[in-house]
Amino acid sequence: MTRRELDAAGITDPVLRAAYHLCRELNATHGKTYFLATRLLPAERRPAVHALYGFARWADDIVDSTDPADDGLRGARLTSLQRQLEEGWQQGGDGEPVVAALADTARRYAIDHRHFRDFMTAMRSDLVVTDYPSYADLLGYVHGSAAVIGLQMLPVLGTVVPREEAEPHAAALGIAFQLTNFLRDVGEDLDRGRVYLPADLLAAHGVDRELLRRCREAGRQDRRVRSALREFEALTRRVYREAQPGLAMLDPVSRPCIRTAYTLYGNILDAVARDGHAALHRRAVVPRRRRATVATGGLVRVVAARLRHRGRPRPVHTPPRSTAPAAPAASEEVM
Repeated sequence: MTRRELDAAGITDPVLRAAYHLCRELNATHGKTYFLATRLLPAERRPAVHALYGFARWADDIVDSTDPADDGLRGARLTSLQRQLEEGWQQGGDGEPVVAALADTARRYAIDHRHFRDFMTAMRSDLVVTDYPSYADLLGYVHGSAAVIGLQMLPVLGTVVPREEAEPHAAALGIAFQLTNFLRDVGEDLDRGRVYLPADLLAAHGVDRELLRRCREAGRQDRRVRSALREFEALTRRVYREAQPGLAMLDPVSRPCIRTAYTLYGNILDAVARDGHAALHRRAVVPRRRRATVATGGLVRVVAARLRHRGRPRPVHTPPRSTAPAAPAASEEVM
């Protein structure tokens, strides 16, 4: 399957093919929900999505490493990764394979480089920032960690409206996915010393970091914590509603993929609610049968979309063919 995708995308260089294959494996291993949705994209667009995911995962793993040997080295590794990225935009690069694949994808789809720089800034903040006083403060972080992921994806997915019209919804969807992860992983993040739920939201329910830590260590439920998580769930659902109008703005052959991701991530919120908002103690999981049902529905929509649009002119805002790389944007100084 990997070979067919790479052939369809016009990726022929053996080194690049290996780099894209690694990104695909990272996606399949670590981003199962995301990977399942990606299978619904046209084959020629999947490698680009894998490259975007693979790079994000690579940087995230640097930040979240629990290996004591990495203590004090994470900042240097992020600096090295960003330097390789800047070099990759200029000359292709021969460093990390995920960087080579990402730089190639950015050229092919003319993705704005600032989105990657904003992402790296957010990753660097994770080395020093461990909580957020307010939702506004959290939004400053998730712009770089999540909103830009939606903006990176948009040129690959294609749109039937001017791209700038779809961008706010794409950014909102990236944020919605990230907030979903924050809710699901609140206990695991606390173990890493981070609290992504805004302090003022927690305080409104009588919760602070110390209470979270005590409940986590004792395995004890607390109605105040459940109430705070319930409010964060409601906040996250509002962001999904902000993102929803953007689904119809996408290239029709891309919509089933993103609708499926939209549904699957929303199902994570449902799973947290069904579990009594006990995410501080255990990770909510969407049943495999439910994931399969949603994916099957997405596959039906894929087939229908391709039949409806076979032979029709492509919308003017669909992505360029990968065999004709776009010139990279002018380089800027590394922050």
